[in-house]
Amino acid sequence: MSTVQESRSGTSLSTGEEIGAWETLRKGVRHSPELAEGIGVTLLLALVASLGQIVVPIAVQQTVDRGLRAAGGPDVGYTTTMALLAAGGIVVAGWASYKMTARLFDTSERGLATLRVKAFRHVHDLPLLTQNTERRGALVSRVTSDVDQISQFLVFGGLLAVVSVGQVLVATVVMVVYSWQLALVVWLCFAPLFLSLRYFQRKLSAAYGTVRRQVGVLLSAVSEPVVGAAVVRSYAVEDRTQRRIDDAIDAHKAASTRAQGFTAFSFSLGGISAGLANAGVLIVGIWLGQGVLWGSSEGSITAGEVLAFAFLVTLFVGPVQMGTQILTDAQNAIAGWRRVIGILDTPADLVDPGPEGVALPHRAVDVDFEDVGFAYPGGRPVLSDINLSIPAGRRVAVVGETGSGKSTLAKLLTRLMDPSSGRVLLDGTDLRDVAEASLRASVVLVPQEGFLFDDTVAANVRYGRLDATDAEITDAAAELGLGDWLDGLPQGLATQVGQRGESLSAGERQLVALLRAQLADPDLLVLDEATSAVDPELEMRIGRALERLMAGRTAVTIAHRLSTAEAADEVVVVDQGRIVQQGPHAALVADPEGVYAGLHRSWVAQHGTGQSPVAGAPIIER
Repeated sequence: MSTVQESRSGTSLSTGEEIGAWETLRKGVRHSPELAEGIGVTLLLALVASLGQIVVPIAVQQTVDRGLRAAGGPDVGYTTTMALLAAGGIVVAGWASYKMTARLFDTSERGLATLRVKAFRHVHDLPLLTQNTERRGALVSRVTSDVDQISQFLVFGGLLAVVSVGQVLVATVVMVVYSWQLALVVWLCFAPLFLSLRYFQRKLSAAYGTVRRQVGVLLSAVSEPVVGAAVVRSYAVEDRTQRRIDDAIDAHKAASTRAQGFTAFSFSLGGISAGLANAGVLIVGIWLGQGVLWGSSEGSITAGEVLAFAFLVTLFVGPVQMGTQILTDAQNAIAGWRRVIGILDTPADLVDPGPEGVALPHRAVDVDFEDVGFAYPGGRPVLSDINLSIPAGRRVAVVGETGSGKSTLAKLLTRLMDPSSGRVLLDGTDLRDVAEASLRASVVLVPQEGFLFDDTVAANVRYGRLDATDAEITDAAAELGLGDWLDGLPQGLATQVGQRGESLSAGERQLVALLRAQLADPDLLVLDEATSAVDPELEMRIGRALERLMAGRTAVTIAHRLSTAEAADEVVVVDQGRIVQQGPHAALVADPEGVYAGLHRSWVAQHGTGQSPVAGAPIIER
């Protein structure tokens, strides 16, 4: 697959652009089987609705030729009968059209709801590395605006397409019955348009593929400055940000204008064909009626048939002209469909073994890294030959310079990524063999900045356990010594945290993250220690909460504070992707030639000799 670059540790999202239109539709229906439910009945209703459209032309022809021009004068009874039959046919056609529309609406919305759910869930099944290959705005557009475009086409364009095709076919059959010569005239007038449809389809497909991509770029350009508004204002880069947004808007406008240009040209060609068809029918119809054309005789076509033919041409021309707009909507929708299918066709590297997977016991677990290596796609190795054993219940601090591979170690341990080589084991079981549900119940990662959703404190804490009651959350806070802090919030558990938790301080967001982890009750706790500056009182509170949170659990901390390394049972020193030292803090400091001792001397020099560095001093910043 040329558009899907795969590796052991990451996969770029497929664009789906290599898929043809029919293959796209086929795959789309496969992903949304509801779209094909009851299609036979829907098509039958479409046929009835199309047949109803020709009732009026036939009734007009019969009324003129056999009612108004009947021998002995107009036949009022026959004319009335034709009018009633036409009215009845129109009512039946209207009913069939209503039922067909309702069925299309129902199947379309159910099918696209399934597509949204599948796409959204698959995004979450992709490894973080794969998600990072595409801008967040562009990724969101695949699940939202691209599916919206499909919905708009299926509900409206798809409906018109079904009716229009049926109407053209039925009109053609009736025209041939009345006069094959006039039917030939109509088709010859539209031949240039029909012959060029393939060309326009290719051009529109490419043009609207570009439009859908530019929508994603535009969403990214607009959303990022909104999220990072504080940075934009702090550094006074409003002009630069606005230029970036303006460029994205201009690019989207150019792509849309180019696509609409093809649409306008094809629509104009349809209008020319329609005018020629109407003129041709009238002229040739008169000639046929007068016997002027070779092979015809005077009266070979009646006045009623010519008049009916004029109505039939309208029934033919309308759907064909509408077809140019349908073609535009179809290409736009197919371009969006390709992008959604591109997500679904991108393999999820982190495969959940499901019910066949191993369930971990609910107790502190042993951790083992066996010859683990990891490299990002196209990059040098980040970790090499990692061998590490952590007995159950031990507290381990992982330290090292920035870029040494510490955070990657944490992501492998929590299976946010899989190693390129080797194995990560919990209680002797490869993480890849552990059922996802069991893994997430047993292992919890507390990142540097715990993400908070725009909701209450209680709702954010419940991400640790969704069925937790307010009383259980209060008990968990008491266990961590956070009961008085929780009571001190403006509305307690009902306090709104704001977007990304901005209504709380950095330290308070860390407390919510710790409370969330306590509620989850994990067996293995992995902490990527926060480096945010907090006031001393809150820092002491965080430290006490961490002590209680880690009690009785296996704990691995990516340490950015000296106090954390000193308090750990064991310190693991990572340097350039390898474990270079391992042991208690006191033993590592006593080795003057070791990497850890060098780091320690640097920390002491920063904070004065002859005294222990203050808590909160950064390890990785030198």
